[in-house]
Amino acid sequence: MHDEELLQGTILDDAALSADELACACSVSTEWVVRHVREGSFGEIRASATEWRFSSRDLGRARRIRALERDFDAVPELAALVADMLEELDSLRVRVRRAGL
Repeated sequence: MHDEELLQGTILDDAALSADELACACSVSTEWVVRHVREGSFGEIRASATEWRFSSRDLGRARRIRALERDFDAVPELAALVADMLEELDSLRVRVRRAGL
């Protein structure tokens, strides 16, 4: 990989994205984010839309849901369900690896 091809990024563990920033990071519209929040794709969020903040985990989840919708023409509810299952699978893999199995 040449130096010109290196990607630059920011670690988001301590940062929180607004709905607009999350939309931009996922190449979707803000309306897409609003719709998925209201459908519960990111868990229960009680704050008003202007106060919404998303973690790096939410960013990964949003990208996964968007990819499922785009690649498999999945409806939002199905994409969120598959994202749930994939996250659980990732968690189980980490536990198995930590257990040395």
